[in-house]
Amino acid sequence: MPVILPRSLPAYTRLGEENVFVMTPERARTQDIRPLEIAVLNLMPTKITTETQIARLLANSPLQVNLTLMQTKSHRATHVSGDHLDAFYTTFDEVRHRRFDGMIITGAPIEQYEFEDVKYWEELTEILDWTRTHVFSTMHLCWGAFAGLWHHFGIRKKPLAEKLFGLFEHEVMRPNNPLVRGFDDVFLAPHSRHTGLNLRDLEATPALRVLAGSRRTGPFLMSTENGRQIFVTGHPEYDLLTLDAEYRRDLAKGLAIAVPENYYPDDDPNRTPRFRWRGHAHLLYSNWLNYYVYQTTPYDLDELKTSPAAS
Repeated sequence: MPVILPRSLPAYTRLGEENVFVMTPERARTQDIRPLEIAVLNLMPTKITTETQIARLLANSPLQVNLTLMQTKSHRATHVSGDHLDAFYTTFDEVRHRRFDGMIITGAPIEQYEFEDVKYWEELTEILDWTRTHVFSTMHLCWGAFAGLWHHFGIRKKPLAEKLFGLFEHEVMRPNNPLVRGFDDVFLAPHSRHTGLNLRDLEATPALRVLAGSRRTGPFLMSTENGRQIFVTGHPEYDLLTLDAEYRRDLAKGLAIAVPENYYPDDDPNRTPRFRWRGHAHLLYSNWLNYYVYQTTPYDLDELKTSPAAS
């Protein structure tokens, strides 16, 4: 089944060209099925790129997925046209009365700020609290994961000596967990961040399970036992050339940036990288939709108000 997107959203055309099954809302309404309602709080400045990456992964499922794109009200993005935001994005105030099967909270390039110094932090904490009663399962990505871990569990991020930037191996630590079902023992995923986590802090938090990580990257994938809250410190959703674009962007700005590790063949930026993490990225999102959203969310989303809060 497809992900449901407006025909005028750039991702609709891009994914159609890739032979990814997408469907217009008009066609979806003719099918006798309740689509999964998934909200995406897109905090990335590259809104169109990020929404396309996430839609691509959600489309690789037998389930019909209806996306609601959200932006913060207290900070309006400047890297995308206002017309695009007005046409396709909503704010928390406009959806706070609704309930969702799942939600994705993206990363943001603000990880070196203290959380309380982020312009929209107060709004974000309200959204994070709301997810506990209005969303059945929430996936937090990169900075969104650090923000969620701090707000929900008091787990602090720690600054890294140098940016973790490149493509890295991770080990599956709990192979029987549904979220990593079908994963190889070792798999690759991109990272692009200046902060990390202390494994001891996570191990001292009874509600959390560390599902995958490595000595090089630290914890990569974490979840509560019931899957209501999931945290990913990397960027499995990245396209083939996303790390390349970030590297060349920083070079153009004159910033000190190392060649992304284990990404270009022979670490040569003049050579085209190979897509070596796509399969596990699709599997992660498919497992999430299947095991922690579709099979467990109530058919009537109003029942969420009586469901146990995520813990």
